[in-house]
This record gives sequence, structure tokens and C-alpha cells, in this order.
Amino acid sequence: MQGIHISAMGCYLPAQVVKNQDFERLVETSDEWIVSHTGVRERRVSSGEPTWWMGVLAARDALERGKIDAASIDLILFTTVTPEYYTPALACIAQAHLGAHNAFALDLNCACSGFVAALDMARRYLYTGGVDRVLIISAERLSAITDYTDRSTCVLFGDGASACVVERGEGLYSSHLSADGMGASSLYAAHGEPAENPFADPALAPEMPEIFQGEKLHMNGREVYRFATKTMAQEVRAACFQAGIEVEEIDLVIPHQANVRIVETAMKLLGLPMERAYLNLEQLGNTSSASIPLAMDEALQKGEIQPGMLVCAVGFGAGLTSGAVLLRWE
Repeated sequence: MQGIHISAMGCYLPAQVVKNQDFERLVETSDEWIVSHTGVRERRVSSGEPTWWMGVLAARDALERGKIDAASIDLILFTTVTPEYYTPALACIAQAHLGAHNAFALDLNCACSGFVAALDMARRYLYTGGVDRVLIISAERLSAITDYTDRSTCVLFGDGASACVVERGEGLYSSHLSADGMGASSLYAAHGEPAENPFADPALAPEMPEIFQGEKLHMNGREVYRFATKTMAQEVRAACFQAGIEVEEIDLVIPHQANVRIVETAMKLLGLPMERAYLNLEQLGNTSSASIPLAMDEALQKGEIQPGMLVCAVGFGAGLTSGAVLLRWE
């Protein structure tokens, strides 16, 4: 069985805690409304820490806890939707600060599905030769793109980072990844205006479709909710089908921490009790690609993940993207 072994995990959370009541001076909302509609009570927000630095600190934590030499890392995958640079990749910046000088490094943008996609990509590299250890870093500074005048979205998001080291394992593994670009306009944040091009001639530009604009995060809540509840259940079922097992055999589902109502609906569609879903969004909110590994690390530290358990990580987000990874924990 070409499985994987997560040999170490780490995290970094900004010190700044923003509670629901803090939003009452910004927008028309209340703690009661936020909790009842999202399940979130508080979230962490960067006080200046950039995405790349939060990622480095999470990676250092993972390497220290796992007693792993950075020089033994062969590949760094950095998942984020909030990079500080067009180039270089944040993975390259992290490589330098970690001393992982033997690692190839690249960034991955699959939004809230990013960790699941990176985990699956790591496995594929591990079994195609030349790579024995992969460091996945998932870091997000969503406060940098949040519209704090939009009460429907600003209360959802938080900042943070998590990291893990992945190696070849012996246990069961399966995955299923999907994308639906037709829904791209449902959830997006555009780059700022490009630098002025002195040679551009608008008359020579080809006709093109009108595309969505706006540097702050925009979300069509109704469309995203419909997509997320349906696709979460579909991805879990597809991963189980690939593995030849029944959904009921899953011991723990670690979903993207988007909204408690999304998770409740999806778990009901799967026929699984909520007790089998691990949630920490009440304290951290939606941290995009960092949400699943942050929850996974917390569950591991609390002893809620044990060797032999069948664990399913499932993500869904902008793109639209989605995916699930099913693994026997070693």
C-alpha cells in the first residue's frame, strides 16, 4: 500500500485575538448573529506578521517537535492565497530561513483546498523517486484581503499557519480532487492594478470576457454554501470509493473550517454523526488553506487522533476547488 506518514506537525498563531464583539464597532452585527450563522466566536489576526514569516515559524515548530533536520527536507510545498510577492515563491523564502538548502520549493494556490491538494501532491512526489521527505507549509493572512465593511464576510476569517512533514507510509491512502472554474466568480480577490505599460495600445487588445474585479475578498455566500455542502459529501464519498471502503468506516473527518452549518449539513448527507467531525473554528475562524492542518494538529495534540484511525481531510474553496484525502494514521 502506497500510504503516507505525517511524521511531524507544527503551528503558529498570531497573538492578537479578535472577538465577535469587536466587530460591533465596525459593522452592524452581534455576537449572537455571528455564532448562530457561522459558529465562530473569535479569531487570530496578524499584527504585522506577513504570510511567509508565519509559515516559517509554523515550519520551525514542526521540525523542532519532530526532531527533524531541515537539511533532510527534499521538497517544500507552500499553500497560500495571500502571498506578499508575485515572485519569488514563499516556499523559496521559507527554504532560506529554515536552512532547508537541499529542498526544491514551490507555492500552491488551491485556496481552502490547498492543504489537501498539497498532501496529495506530496504523496505523488514521494512515490516517483528522488523525494523522501516533504515539508508542507500552509499559511494565510486573510486580514490583508478582508473587506471590513462587509458584515457578511469580515466576521468569518482569521490568520494563522500550520506545517507538517510527510514521508512514505504503510497504511491505506486514497484521494479525490476536483475543480469547477465556472464558479470562480463566487469567491475571489483580485490583484491590484498592474504597473503602467508605456507600450500598451488598447486598440490592439483582443476582445475578452468581462472578469471579476476588486482587491478585497468577495463571496457570494449563498452559492458558496450550496457548493460546499454538496461537494464536501461528494469528495468524501469519492475518496472512500477509491479506497474500497464505506463512509461509515471513517473514524474522524477533519473538514475545512469554513462554517459550522456547512459541516453539519455535509455530515448529515454523509450519514455521519457530528462527533466524528473535528472543529476548532469557534476559536480560529476560517483560515483558508491553514484551517485543516491547524485542526489536525490540535486534534493530534489532544489525543483525538490515534494510530490506526481512518482519518479524512476534506477541503473546499475558491476556484471553485475541492478535494478529500483518506489515510490510515500511523
